[in-house]
Amino acid sequence: MSSLMSTKYYYLVSGLPELNLDDNKLSFSVADLKEAIYNGLSVSDKKLIDLFFLKFDNANLLKLLKDKDAVLDGRGCFSSTELNEFISILKENGTISPKLFPVYLSSFISFYTESEADSGQLDLSENRLTSMYFDYALKSNNRFVSSWFEFNLNLNNILIAYSARQYKIEATPHIIGHNNIAEALRSSGLRDFSLSGEIEYYDDLMKIAGITELLEREKKMDELRWNWMENAIFFDFFTIERIFVFMVKLEMIERWISLDKEKGYRMFREIIQSLKNEVQIPEEFR
Repeated sequence: MSSLMSTKYYYLVSGLPELNLDDNKLSFSVADLKEAIYNGLSVSDKKLIDLFFLKFDNANLLKLLKDKDAVLDGRGCFSSTELNEFISILKENGTISPKLFPVYLSSFISFYTESEADSGQLDLSENRLTSMYFDYALKSNNRFVSSWFEFNLNLNNILIAYSARQYKIEATPHIIGHNNIAEALRSSGLRDFSLSGEIEYYDDLMKIAGITELLEREKKMDELRWNWMENAIFFDFFTIERIFVFMVKLEMIERWISLDKEKGYRMFREIIQSLKNEVQIPEEFR
């Protein structure tokens, strides 16, 4: 899926260790890896790696818009000082060069600033930012990276629609993005959302969605992602795509090492609560 003209990273890729989703110990973090390899990448490939790390900037930006002194996740592309400066510039001047700051982040800051008086708008601000992030990533010129983001967009949206239907919640406000799958989930009243013949992994995803134990379900989801990546880069050797996949895998393992059962139940409660605050949660999930 990579371009024939893409840069090859023979030494770097050959030095990457094998990873397994069940690994319970790592000798370095995804942040360590970025620091070690980033300066050795081409300009265009740095932008692809930035797409991976921008999700941390999304979370950091939401924190800073509420509290300029908030403690941030250090894995983002921008420091606290930089983000606060961009926020101030946009509030004063309304524009920043896309060469300095991703256009979707600039647009979101402008939206947030204009909507501060409307709590209803701000309640869904995280969904809006995530949607803008995916729209931005899907425009990547790298076919693998664009496909990876669309795959994740579809997974997340289908699970949201499934959970919303299960708990009789309106799903539409929580479906993000603007691809065909998102539109089908917003409009279809059919049992399979008209998707069973559209995407090859639909049946596998529905089996996973039916798992009631959250951590088991999350592990199966990551296994689905892991296998999708393996198949997608099967013929890519020494490429930025393989490095990108290694980053994603490394972060998955980091997350599982840090995740415990109580965090899992708390995450479940937050997922349901975020769909609709006023929904009556079944007793067994409280």
